[in-house]
Amino acid sequence: MKSKVKIGLIGLSGRGTGLLEIILLKMEDVEVVAVCDLHEDRREQAANMIEKAGCGRPFETADYKEVLDREAVDVIMICTPWSTHIPIAIEAMEKGKYVACEVGGAYSMQECWKLVEAYERTRVPCMMLENCCYGRDELMVLNMVKRGILGEIVHCSGGYLHDLRYEIANGKENRHYRLNEYIHRNCDNYPTHELGPIARILDINRGNRMVSLVSLASKAEGMQEYITSKRKDSELARTRFKQGDIVTTIIQCARGETITLTLDTTLPRYYSRGFTVRGTKGMYMEENHSLFIDGQHNQYESNWKTQWGNVEHLREHYEHPLWESYLQEGVKGGHDGMDWLVFRDFIESFRNKAQTPIDVYDMASWMSISSLTEDSIAMGGQPVAIPDFTNGKWIGK
Repeated sequence: MKSKVKIGLIGLSGRGTGLLEIILLKMEDVEVVAVCDLHEDRREQAANMIEKAGCGRPFETADYKEVLDREAVDVIMICTPWSTHIPIAIEAMEKGKYVACEVGGAYSMQECWKLVEAYERTRVPCMMLENCCYGRDELMVLNMVKRGILGEIVHCSGGYLHDLRYEIANGKENRHYRLNEYIHRNCDNYPTHELGPIARILDINRGNRMVSLVSLASKAEGMQEYITSKRKDSELARTRFKQGDIVTTIIQCARGETITLTLDTTLPRYYSRGFTVRGTKGMYMEENHSLFIDGQHNQYESNWKTQWGNVEHLREHYEHPLWESYLQEGVKGGHDGMDWLVFRDFIESFRNKAQTPIDVYDMASWMSISSLTEDSIAMGGQPVAIPDFTNGKWIGK
């Protein structure tokens, strides 16, 4: 039997404890041996969960450095507020620990470069846990693209389209970092949904790269109206939010493709990632769960509604091999199984002492979009260059 991979879990809010419950405690070959959070009640809750699952009680601390210093810890999992992701990841790499980091955006190009430099100095892998890269439809479309079904890819779009007004408005009570982000910043603060899957489709950092972007934000009215109507006695009723309700970003790639990203989190809406891929032979659209393949669906051009939802009828032809196996084994974990797959890939990389499938150059490139959109928005939508964090290595991959 394989020895268990020993995990130090840093950050125990909703996401951290959620992953603990549905992923970490369910995997037979991993063991959480240390938990860290600034809040004692969160540490105690997590430790109790681990103990109740039949594992030994983990080491508990409010200081993440104590987790990094423990020899018993093999890998570090970071589920803390966005602003701490890169600093903790760098220190973990310097301690020789593989890093699995939850998604989020960067605050400056300097910290992105520091992340890359830490990897190149230590050669310790760091992987962003961008679960959308493992979504069933995202991988199906990736498979179609690699097989040439959609032809030459010209444009992709996607985003984080999720009504978070309740979460933000209750940020103080629930000790959630998003509240201050929306008060003080104006950017695409969550770009990796759906930039991660799009980057894979467009070979970003592997023969292609993102070159520049322009970004604009709408006015910020959604949170103010929500709080005024739902929580008019709250101190937030007198707070002006800086974060625009809709942020639209257009990215130019070296090979000529364009990407449109949308952040839409403070107006009433249904959940979506708006994933759309356009090629010379067809298209995929998440919003109506449909495929349009040239030569097969042209007769529906003027009556496309009849084909909405046709992905389910066509899936058997294009299912990604990873999901074919996963469905046979039984889908596990949260977010329709994506969480399990992304963390499983990380664990296998550690076991094999291999590079992670989402590497530090991906992480820096994707995270940089938050800071760069902040700059572009502040300048009225002026173009901003996107650094090449690979220093030219993308050309030969």
